[in-house]
Amino acid sequence: MTDFPRLTFSLDRDSKVPVFEQICLTIRQRAISGALAKGSKLPPTRVLATELGVSRSTIVTAYEQLVAEGYLKSLRGSGYTVCALGEVELSGGAKAAQTLPEDEEGEAIVPFEASQPDMRLFPHRQWAKAVSRVCRTNPQAMLVGGGTFGNPELRRAIAQHIAEWRGIDASPQQIIVTAGATDALEICMRSLAQKGDLVGLEDPGYLPMRRFAQAQDLVPLYLAVDEAGAHLPDPAKPPQLVILTPSHQYPLGGAMSPSRRLEFINWADAQNAWIVEDDYDSEFRYAGRPIPAMTGFDRLNRTIYIGSFSKVFSNALRLGYLVVPEALLDRFRTTMRRFGQKASYMPQQALADFMASGEFYRHLRRVRRTYDERRRFLLDQLATEFSAFGRCEDHQAGMQVVFHLADGFDDRDLSARATAQGINLQPLSAYAAHAEGHNGLVMGFCAYSEEEMKPALALLKSCFQQSG
Repeated sequence: MTDFPRLTFSLDRDSKVPVFEQICLTIRQRAISGALAKGSKLPPTRVLATELGVSRSTIVTAYEQLVAEGYLKSLRGSGYTVCALGEVELSGGAKAAQTLPEDEEGEAIVPFEASQPDMRLFPHRQWAKAVSRVCRTNPQAMLVGGGTFGNPELRRAIAQHIAEWRGIDASPQQIIVTAGATDALEICMRSLAQKGDLVGLEDPGYLPMRRFAQAQDLVPLYLAVDEAGAHLPDPAKPPQLVILTPSHQYPLGGAMSPSRRLEFINWADAQNAWIVEDDYDSEFRYAGRPIPAMTGFDRLNRTIYIGSFSKVFSNALRLGYLVVPEALLDRFRTTMRRFGQKASYMPQQALADFMASGEFYRHLRRVRRTYDERRRFLLDQLATEFSAFGRCEDHQAGMQVVFHLADGFDDRDLSARATAQGINLQPLSAYAAHAEGHNGLVMGFCAYSEEEMKPALALLKSCFQQSG
């Protein structure tokens, strides 16, 4: 028989604080204090519900909220386990912790992993209030009523968000809530391509995209990238669909020119092909408003748009969305019904309320300011301390920069030396399938404070000096 830690609660049924929040508070405090050891399993939801005399949905809501906050983790078939050690929550008005964060094995996360948000900036208290409000006023929305395409209110909130931030005019009926960007890509590939079809991918491009296309038995057709964006496919070998990052190319960082966007849209219309626009970090533009999405240019309705909340809000909630042309809705609905909705209903209504209340946008403005400060610090350091080794192009957007190496340096050699020093960065050449001439280091900055980057930069400079 499995032993679980004894959880004793003092629930106040007359308190204005919901029971679910009282349970969260008790578990959170014990995880922080160490009374609940890292890795220990919590009682099953039914068991704890019986012990406390509350509904199982109340326990599920509390556990899932703590998963979202990072105190617990949930694995299918294994229940809920504690993954927090020490203080992980920011007190009101406090600066982000200056110590290095830790992964699940307790090892320090060292700069400069790309595309990682800083989850220490997550608005825990405001999010908890949103979840609590839903639990009080519309608890059934936490578990049921999402439908094939997801929670209707969240879809309405997303429609408003992309209209204001991305220039996309779409109805809520065109929006599908997904379990993140990878799930959205899978839905697109299952809906728009068949085994053996060609799929156009940027080169250099996002590595998991290449592997994922091959796992779906699709054949990658690599599209070279220049200063205007990806090249159009060879007319002799037209793919069924192309996957692009036009607002902020990954990993190089540039934006696709308006003329190249229109060329792609006209090409897709002429070839009866489709464009999948992966807009993974478009909210992070640090000069002016974000560049309008390619989908906003598309009057021919050949573009499917992928957005994600993982970079701008929380990578723990695993929520993203698709914007699908009306002509494709039946096809995508068939795919969803065949393979099932993977996005959890639990956080969807709460996220809709969080967006409607304005807290989502306050959080977005805060993290943009913080990330911009970290970006400028990294660029300044690279310009002053590393000018002999290479250069950066400032695209004033995104979650990483590329440090293009001077002649005589090899990005794979430097990456290996940095890894030996505990620095987490990737060689630019690794992102290229066939494209040549890409020799640099991809460096993320969002998840790390200046104090965390400084020692890593000192180590990196020693790697350059040893390599030179």
